Parts: sequence; C-alpha cells; structure tokens
Amino acid sequence: MPNHHTLKATPETVKWGYFDNSEKPVLKIKPDDIVEMETVTHHAGDAPDLLMDDGVRAIYDAIPEAERAPGVHLLTGPIYIEGAEPGDVLEVKVLDLKPRLEYGINFEANWGLLYEDFGRKEHVTIYKIDLKSGLAKAVSSYPYWTLCDKPGRITEPGKVPRTPCLKNVYVPLGLHLGTAGVAPKETGRIDTIPPGPFGGNIDNRSFVVGTSMLYPVQVKGGLFTAGDAHFAQGDGEISGTAIEGHVDATLQFSLNKNIKLIENPVLNAPTKWTIHGYHVDLNQAIRQCALEAIAFLGANYGLDKEEAYSLLSVAGDFHVTQVVDNRKGVHCVIRKDLFVPAA
Repeated sequence: MPNHHTLKATPETVKWGYFDNSEKPVLKIKPDDIVEMETVTHHAGDAPDLLMDDGVRAIYDAIPEAERAPGVHLLTGPIYIEGAEPGDVLEVKVLDLKPRLEYGINFEANWGLLYEDFGRKEHVTIYKIDLKSGLAKAVSSYPYWTLCDKPGRITEPGKVPRTPCLKNVYVPLGLHLGTAGVAPKETGRIDTIPPGPFGGNIDNRSFVVGTSMLYPVQVKGGLFTAGDAHFAQGDGEISGTAIEGHVDATLQFSLNKNIKLIENPVLNAPTKWTIHGYHVDLNQAIRQCALEAIAFLGANYGLDKEEAYSLLSVAGDFHVTQVVDNRKGVHCVIRKDLFVPAA
C-alpha cells in the first residue's frame, strides 16, 4: 500500500520565482506514494480580501519582494522521490484538485499578447467559482493602478473601485496545475516563467484529475515542485494569465519503466497522449513539438519517421498551449485508439 503524506504551503515549504536543484527537499517519499499538497497563487494580492487567509498572508509577509526572483510563481516543494535517477521517467498522477478559496483572478498583463494593442494598460477581473455547477462567474473588475513588474503586490480593497463585468457569462471550470515539474539539471536559480525539458510553466489546461504528466528526471531524487494553479484557462492564455487561484492537489508519484520519453514532458490521459514543444518562435515551437511527437511514436509504437509524420498530419491535433511565457508552447494530441493491438 502506498504511504500518504501531507505537505502544507508555508514560508518554509515554498519557493518564490525559482527552481534550484541544490534546494533541500521538504519531503521525501517512496515511489507510488500519495501526497496531498497545498499550492498558493502569486496573484492573491490582486484581491486580498477574497484570496488571502492567514496561511496565504503568512507566506506573502515572510518572503520579501526582493527574494521573489528571477521568476514570479509560488511553488510548493521540492519533493524527493527515492530511487529517481537522471534518465528515469517520473509519472505524477492527479488524483484530486480542490480550491482552497472560492475566488480567483484573471490578470490582463503587460506580458499578455495584446498589451500594446490595449494602450499598455493592465486590468484585473475577479471570478467566483461554484463547484456544484462546475462554473466560474466574473463578479467585478478594475484597472490596475501601476505596472505589474513585481510578483505579489497587494491591492487593498478600496484602492481602485471595482465594477461589475461579464454579465450572464459563465466559464466551465477546469482545475489544473499551471506550473509543475522536476528540478532542472542546470545549477543555480532557474526562472519559473519559461517551460523546459524539466516541465515547469507548461500551462497545459488538460493536466486535470485522472491524467498523469511524465517527466524526464534531471537530477537525483527528481525534486518535484508545483504551483501556479488555475481554475480555468483557454488554449493560448492570451491575456497573460488564466483564472489564478489556490488549489490543494492530491498527487501520486511513480517511476514509469514502460514509457520511453524523449526530451520534454508528456501528458498521459486515458484516451490520448499529449506531446509538448517550446520555443521563443511559435513556428519553431510547432516544429519542435512535431519532432518530439515523431520521436515518441518511434520509441513507443515502433513507427519509422515517415510513418509517424504521415500519421500526425492526418490524425494529430496541434494546439497553442500558451504564447505569454517567453518560450511559447505548442502541444500535439494523439489519440490512443489509433493503435489497435495485434490480434
């Protein structure tokens, strides 16, 4: 039977803005163990009356603004998985995702796609979620009062008037972890914003309950961290953010000996595989994703390059994951029912 662990998000168990393979793990587990871990958003300050409880505020109070670098995301961990070695495949399965508080925010940011088109102005929209209906509803919005160039700034209620918005519009919930992965092999503090072979800020909205992400282990023990949880997100994430909120995640960790990974993480869902590619140029991100998918099909299904290329053109679906994280993301969805077992 797997062991069960609880990992709270506290000033001692979170990292703000970086991955670092020299960090001491906050939890050590065995393969197949289950961890209930808290994740906290770095956007709680945009509506502190709705997105901050005592535990969240303690984290914000404990970590000075100058130490929230070089990236922006709050991550819980790292978790050390016994037996995980470079070259192994770490499988992280999502067993459950629950909101900590019932509010989240979307930030139309200076790193968003249309910042210049919108007069270089930023904007905050506050959403309330309803688990029973599975929907989110915008309750109010406000123009941001300064440039969002530092993570975790506090906009106290009343500083900027909030106005109702998006009347009679309801957004389906799709809770997922925007940023999650193993520690990079590079030394020092690594920015959380661009995704990479280790995972990180992939922002794949399909990483939901019942799916697994497969990560190529970069360093001994894996050193898994997660955060940047979302209540809902569209492919592209064009304004710069999803609906950002706090989510408690129940995850199971295992070492997968059957899958031959290539360079980047692969999402394993009951009916499909999802392959990822990243690059500062969207065309190159698509190209990398296609090459990754071809290599994956060759390693795991025995297809040669020409066979895989043809299959992807007639049955592979390429989507833009996000366009706002320095390295743009593309993912290719491959249905598992394309492969019929030999009689």
